[in-house]
Amino acid sequence: MCGILAIIGKGKDESLVQELSKRMSHRGPDESDIHITENGHFLAHERLSIVDLHTGKQPIQGTSSAWMIHNGEIYNHQKLRDGILKDHKFRTTSDSEVIVHLYEKFGYDFCDMLDGMFAFVVIDGDDYIAGRDPLGIKPLYYGLDERGRMYFASEMKAIADQCKTFSTFPPGHYYTQETGFVKYYQPKWEDETLAVEELDLKAIRETLSESVRKRLMSDVPIGVLLSGGLDSSLTSSIASRYMKEMGKTLHSFSIGLDAEAPDAKAARKVAEFLGTQHHEIHFTIEQGIEILDKLIWHLETYDVTSVRASTPMYFLSKAITDMGIKVVLSGEGADEIFGGYLYFRNAPSVEDFQKETIERVQKLFTADLLRADKSTMAHGLEARVPFLDKAFLELAIKVKPEEKMPSTYEGIEKYILRKAFDTPEQPYLPEEVLWRQKEQFSDGVGYNWIDTLIDYCSSQVTEEEFERAAELYPYNTPVTKEAFFYRRIFHKHFPQVAAAQTVRKWIPKWQENQDPSGRANAAHVKADTSIAKMDLPV
Repeated sequence: MCGILAIIGKGKDESLVQELSKRMSHRGPDESDIHITENGHFLAHERLSIVDLHTGKQPIQGTSSAWMIHNGEIYNHQKLRDGILKDHKFRTTSDSEVIVHLYEKFGYDFCDMLDGMFAFVVIDGDDYIAGRDPLGIKPLYYGLDERGRMYFASEMKAIADQCKTFSTFPPGHYYTQETGFVKYYQPKWEDETLAVEELDLKAIRETLSESVRKRLMSDVPIGVLLSGGLDSSLTSSIASRYMKEMGKTLHSFSIGLDAEAPDAKAARKVAEFLGTQHHEIHFTIEQGIEILDKLIWHLETYDVTSVRASTPMYFLSKAITDMGIKVVLSGEGADEIFGGYLYFRNAPSVEDFQKETIERVQKLFTADLLRADKSTMAHGLEARVPFLDKAFLELAIKVKPEEKMPSTYEGIEKYILRKAFDTPEQPYLPEEVLWRQKEQFSDGVGYNWIDTLIDYCSSQVTEEEFERAAELYPYNTPVTKEAFFYRRIFHKHFPQVAAAQTVRKWIPKWQENQDPSGRANAAHVKADTSIAKMDLPV
């Protein structure tokens, strides 16, 4: 939705603060504003208008002296307005404004009342609070400069050259000067021993459907990212049902190297089945290679799988915003929750499987969520992720891990999710899509993309350079020439050691080949593409 920047501490030049904020102008192309508090602190905001197009400009003042900036969406804002905040006077109809009033009423203890994705800062005199949503769907960084001023920003590029130390703001936490970091989000599902719930397919179907419904909240057109895989196809199917009830047509978008790419073909079939207005975008490998420098600047990571998958998403996002769409639903999170990556087939035990699903969900902010946010927001497009709804997580992760393991169902990953939406009387998806094998997004756009990319990156790194990898990059040393090439670009834009330390590499477990491509797993080759369904009571 936006880019935010807060600087707590006096003495910063206003024009410099504006320049720092403008480094994130791609996140908010609609409006830009800055507020200097009476105590000399700064709040800056780059706005992408989605809810309350006319009066929702930020920073927003509370009832008295408190001011706030927010990036994200608060899906329960109307419920909060009508309920615990009914006595507060609101200046706007923006979903964001509830944050400052919750602070005014409850002090620091309110983040868990928010249902949505968010990164925010509230300043009240010299008091302040910064917070990030439970899983880190929205990015946030914090830092400290040589004069002790505190910085908070949506992207690292706004503060990296201003701070002597900086880092990623942990998801599910808030920060105040008085308390330091406080973990407000403490769900039961983080304890792997509590995964004992019996399978309820109807509850899975209804809870995910409700999650999609609330994410259709918008005053601007909404679309869906449709790769043709299970996750994006399910969210598209559910959304299309709600849109039809509202008398609206859903726009769906897919991307591939050409019309024969695995994802493009599957997405076409789903779009035809659902009756969406479908848009298919193509890009060339040469175009993908050409934008790597700019892409890594936007992404703020050198993780191999993030760069590979973000390239098509970057092109797709530009095409979507060019058509006037500002919000899309995306399928991130399902593979982590249900053990959908092919390497999960190799889990050595039930306990290891469950621990890995929890850890992958907790680390989503370092990989898939970072990619989903920054490759879309590079063009002012907001991605919403229904699978990461708090209620859905609480339900799905606590299901007995035996029910989620592919080995329970002859190697079929995400079997219970598929079965939950296998309703022949009112089918959600075509049979062959509902039971289609997992493809990594970067593979599904066309297998030549990854193969050619690896070859190109290797050609750009000499043996002599690669031999110096540990010397040049002692932290998170790249182990392939492809990784070295991305790291070199990243280092050009973000030379600070603290910047390198914000990155986590996505590496599959329990397989010999450590390449993150799904095709590196032997199961991709061996899997039966026409998976026979098994009986499971609905």
